[in-house]
Amino acid sequence: MSEYKPLKFHVPEPPRRPGDEPDFSGVVIPEAGSVRRPPVDSSAADMKELASTMVRVLNKDGEAVGPWAEGLDDDILIQGLKNMIRVRAYDERMMTLQRQGKTSFYMKCTGEEAIAVGFRAAMEKGDMNFPTYRQQGLLLSTDYPLVDMICQILSNSRDPLKGRQLPIMYSSKEHGFFSISGNLGTQFIQAVGWAMASAIKGDTKIAAGWIGDGSTAETDFHAALVNASVYKPPVVLNIVNNQWAISSFRGIAGGDHATFGERALGYDFPALRVDGNDFLAVYAASKWAVERARRGFGPTLIEWVTYRVAPHSTSDDPSQYRPKEESSAWPLGDPILRLKNHLISRDLWSEERQTQTEAEYNDEIRAATKEAESYGVMGSGASPKDMFDDVYEEMPPHLREQRQKLGV
Repeated sequence: MSEYKPLKFHVPEPPRRPGDEPDFSGVVIPEAGSVRRPPVDSSAADMKELASTMVRVLNKDGEAVGPWAEGLDDDILIQGLKNMIRVRAYDERMMTLQRQGKTSFYMKCTGEEAIAVGFRAAMEKGDMNFPTYRQQGLLLSTDYPLVDMICQILSNSRDPLKGRQLPIMYSSKEHGFFSISGNLGTQFIQAVGWAMASAIKGDTKIAAGWIGDGSTAETDFHAALVNASVYKPPVVLNIVNNQWAISSFRGIAGGDHATFGERALGYDFPALRVDGNDFLAVYAASKWAVERARRGFGPTLIEWVTYRVAPHSTSDDPSQYRPKEESSAWPLGDPILRLKNHLISRDLWSEERQTQTEAEYNDEIRAATKEAESYGVMGSGASPKDMFDDVYEEMPPHLREQRQKLGV
């Protein structure tokens, strides 16, 4: 008779399901200002604890405290608030277009605006982001043409990508936004390669890779960390931990008993874990990591702790897998509200200015949407001939024949 019991394995389960009370008791939130700020040339061993704690600047009274609050520019904070308001207004309008049947698909970043907007503020022109589909704030914080962005959502005749990308998969080399890939994870290793190429050329431009908590389970994630560890390129590798990968909670990707930030320690390079709903913390940590990369001290991994308030996409119904009230129970709050309250407390902003700014961006996006719709919406406006161009250097006979049959 065997002395061993039947073997079993562990299947992680989220703390709560639909119908239950939300539970974030497992999210350890350190006091704002309590986490030290190391020198940018610190080794992974010298700042090991920063991969498991959480950098926070804004306290419960909306005050900026601690070492990460030092040297933050008020103008950047004000512009950051404006950009976050713009991103949220854009999201709401694009979601409405999808519900009206004018585009096939959309993905919101509600509650995550501070991460892309704050990080972009720390970068310079010529740096390159390798994003996922929830970093629209990287483009909306620049002068990228809003009408072109909406035309890509609508897949119309003015779509800069000519209908060849899923809506929300933008691309703009000029604005440091590498083409979004539907094969999640590929952009992480591409960011490392681009950063290596920049160093080989003797340039001063850095790269930033972006990935979600769920996609850290992809092999591309680990390939990126291996190469970043070995070659130490000028790259910042961002993990947006918004708690949910479609309907799979963070524990399925291994983020339940250890932080995602701690994974960098096994590859011997530094990591920060940051309150992603605190714009001041986001901007300060981004500046630190970008400065580290640009000065040649190698890669940094940043885990942004946040929450996906909206559905994964317009094709998703989160009420099927998480408590209905979970988003409102998220303990780190709303990034726009937190920054607004901080600026108001310092007499740099007001409720009236908030209302005016929201109205201005709603008007801007409404007008841009109206213009974009004049070039067509889903199912109209795009030309079938575009599917034949830019595929082969010399078009093969079977494609020429197909194009002739279509009369384009």
